[in-house]
Order: sequence, then structure tokens, then C-alpha cells
Amino acid sequence: MRTKLSNFNFDLPESLIAQYPTEERDQSRLMVVHKDTGLIEHKVFKDVIDYFDDGDCFIFNNTKVFPARLYGNKEKTGAKIEVFLLRELNSTARLWDVLVDPARKIRVGNKLYFEDENGNDLLVAEVVDNTTSRGRTIRFFFDGDDDQFKEALRVLGNMPLPKYINRAPEASDIERYQTIYAKELGAVAAPTAGLHFSRELMKKLEIKGITFAEVTLHIGLGTFRSIDVEDLSKHKMDAEFFQIKEEAANTVNKAQAARKRVCGVGTTSMRTIESAVSATDSLKVSEGWTNLFIYPPHEFSIANAMITNFHLPKTSVMIMVAAFAGQELLLHAYEEAVKDKYRFFSYGDAMLII
Repeated sequence: MRTKLSNFNFDLPESLIAQYPTEERDQSRLMVVHKDTGLIEHKVFKDVIDYFDDGDCFIFNNTKVFPARLYGNKEKTGAKIEVFLLRELNSTARLWDVLVDPARKIRVGNKLYFEDENGNDLLVAEVVDNTTSRGRTIRFFFDGDDDQFKEALRVLGNMPLPKYINRAPEASDIERYQTIYAKELGAVAAPTAGLHFSRELMKKLEIKGITFAEVTLHIGLGTFRSIDVEDLSKHKMDAEFFQIKEEAANTVNKAQAARKRVCGVGTTSMRTIESAVSATDSLKVSEGWTNLFIYPPHEFSIANAMITNFHLPKTSVMIMVAAFAGQELLLHAYEEAVKDKYRFFSYGDAMLII
């Protein structure tokens, strides 16, 4: 039986898409959804500790967002062009896959100049290839070593808040659109379920005996690409780089062997671990690229609990959560969330599914 995209639609008032995070990370709201009974509870995020015990395990995606949105000026005309860095193709040649806007103005051979706040050209780039309607491959020219080049990108770049946040990035976003445990630079979007964890909450979880496993999945825009096929088996995800080290695999497998609660924090953590399942349904050390698209029905092998944000209708992340919670139960929970004015998307509230 085909799983249809139209089954994952719901009415979401635009006013419920959060424009700012809560004042404190762990003060966002938390909806707790019980898969076995269908019970829905309404809590505050810091209450998540009450659902876990000694030996349970949280799996975090430790990817770090880099300031991927740059603004350059086109040679001769001076037209302002937005350049969104997707991924580095070749560090020696400084080749990058990017999206440009407005794309109609950018052709192969065009040069773009990126100025610092004093109006000095800090970087120059040349368009060397077209990849999609908005996609380009560009080569940066810079007199300096790799560390200096990355610093130039950091200085020029803006934190890539999703387009659903209808405001310019502010100074506070540099910290708040990043998890407190972010380490591995490479994402163009934050693993947003992790944004709710404060240092105080992490310390309390640790004291309670809960273990942490860190995996890495560098989130690209493919995670948020709209699905344009009704038959979900025909949807293709963009590949994203992931890594699971031995320490993380051992931590997860120990909790799993002891029949403890193993909680994937966010859809990206879940995709990562589901991309590295051994023949014995344990987590294996792994590194590479995954284009795994999880949709119902799907048998999850590693995690038996999940923390996630409230997602937009008919998106791959919402559909994955439905695969974990059950389609009917999740749609019911989303109805409750809309009625109760939960805040949606990146800076929104959280859901715990157990």
C-alpha cells in the first residue's frame, strides 16, 4: 500500500510559527505523547528529566551551524546577490556548492565581491558551473591559509535562520540558533530539538545517571526540501554526511542491551542511527553519506523514545516523526498542539514521544 503525502497535511496558522526562542532554553513547552495509551501530557521542557532514569541514554547530534548566508556584489552592475553556502567540494581549490538569489542574474564566469563592514573586498568568487535552477558551483579567491579563509567566511556570514523566521538575524541568534553541545562545524541548519537543552538540565540529567552519546550529521537544505511527489516511496533525499564514533556506539549499545530507554534527540539523530544499524540491530561505528528517508511504515531499530520539535505540514521531518509515533496519533497530537497554541518549527516547542 502506498503512503501518500496528502495524509500528512494539517491546518497550521502562520501565527504559531515561532519567530524567537523562549527566554530560557529549557522553559519551552513540552508535549509528552505516550504511544501505548495515546495519553497526551502538557509540561515544561525541563520536566523531561522525570521520564528518564539511571542508565537511560540520550543521543545528540553535535553538528555545529556555520554562518552560511553571505551577501556579495556582482561585478560591473553591483547588484546585491545572496549566496547560501551548501557544502565545500574541494578545500584546496576552495570550490563550494551554493544557492544564489536572484539566480537569473548569475551566470558562469560572473565574479562576486564580498565586502567587510568597512567596504573592503575581503573575498572574491567566480561562478564556475550551474548545478540546479538556483544552484551554482563557485570558486573563492583569497590570499591566506585555510584558517584565515574560514575566518573570512565567519566574518562575512550571517546565521542561516530558516526563511519561516520573518526577520533579520540578531546578535542573540548566534548563540540561540546553536545547541550548547555543538562541536563539529558543517551544518547549514540547527538540529532544533537540541536547542531546548540548557547546561543546568544537562548537569541534572548527568547526576541522575543518564548517559549521553554524540553522533554527527551535517544538516543540509535537503532535510527541508519540499516533497513534490504524492507517493512517498518516490521521494529522494539529498545525501548528508554523518559519523558515529566507537564511544557513542558503545554507550548506545550498553543502554540497549540493558533494556533501558534510548532517546534520539531530533530527527537528524534518528536518521543518523537508523543509517548505521548492524545485523543484530545494534548501533555500529560508521561514517559516510546517508540519503535515508524514513516514512511509515518503518521499524526503528535503536531508539525507543524521541524528542522533536513541531514541524510544518507535509515535510520529511514531520513524516519521519509520524513513522515513529504512528500517523494517527501524531496528527491527533498536532491538532491538540494547534488548539493549545504550541509554537512550531525551529524556535518552537518540543514533543517527547515514549
